[in-house]
Amino acid sequence: MTRRQLIRHSAWFGAAVGLAVVGGEVVSQVAGAPTASAATRPDLRFAQLSDSHIGFQGTANANVVDTFAEAIGQVNTLGYRPDFVIHTGDLTHLSTPEQFDQVKQMLTGLNTPHVFTVPGEHDSTDDAGQKYRSVFGRGTRGDGWYSFDIAGVHVIALVNTLNLQNLGHLGPDQLDFVRKDVAGLTEDTPIVVFSHIPLFAMYPQWGWGTDDATQALSYLRRFSSVTCLNGHVHQLFTKTEGNVTFYSGTTTAYPLPKPGDGPTPKPVTLPAGKLHAALGIREVTYQKGQHALAIKDEQLA
Repeated sequence: MTRRQLIRHSAWFGAAVGLAVVGGEVVSQVAGAPTASAATRPDLRFAQLSDSHIGFQGTANANVVDTFAEAIGQVNTLGYRPDFVIHTGDLTHLSTPEQFDQVKQMLTGLNTPHVFTVPGEHDSTDDAGQKYRSVFGRGTRGDGWYSFDIAGVHVIALVNTLNLQNLGHLGPDQLDFVRKDVAGLTEDTPIVVFSHIPLFAMYPQWGWGTDDATQALSYLRRFSSVTCLNGHVHQLFTKTEGNVTFYSGTTTAYPLPKPGDGPTPKPVTLPAGKLHAALGIREVTYQKGQHALAIKDEQLA
């Protein structure tokens, strides 16, 4: 994606994750905490939201619009203006035009110059993602994937929610895109990848994994720093494999059970007053010259 395409693409996002890149490492800051001094200001700071499920109706959350609005408000009180915001899928619950329009309008309330998205499986329930791409697909390729460079960081947005056969799936066209996309990058280029379904086998029995992710990741193994962000599982989870660290984000809508806790991952209805503790935001900061992601997770205020 060119700089012009990056500006034009400005798409939209679910639970908030604040991510900042400063010269080579990701460092987090809790919402509302004092901002870093000018001397240590990150080169790049951005936020992640996920799984807003606008249109959901059920006892697990009687008003997903309100909790999504709260998450947007929390991103806007991080103490700085994120360079961009990502939404890692399931923007809507039933992929209707009205739901997509509502999400888009809500995301205009984010205090950031750019918003980028990838679709979840709920965003392509009946049309292989065509309605999603008509709203959020400007500047993308194929079924909605793309990449861009900003502040020395290479960001790749992948779509693994189409052609599902239990697990997420990228497909040969997208795998070829990843191979060509990173071929000319130097090994010290920080890589950030975001998708809806995890790119690692978190719990394949529930479809929490991507069947051809190993091939995609093989193109990234030579890089010194690779960070993969996903939604879908509605809970926090971290896994590191060599130079690749995976972070599953929480949701602004409703919790799902822990892996294996029950036969299927159905929405969990919590006791009165407990829902906000299962929703939340995460702020992350990236700084050159450092080699670890420091992350702090914050419940929805």
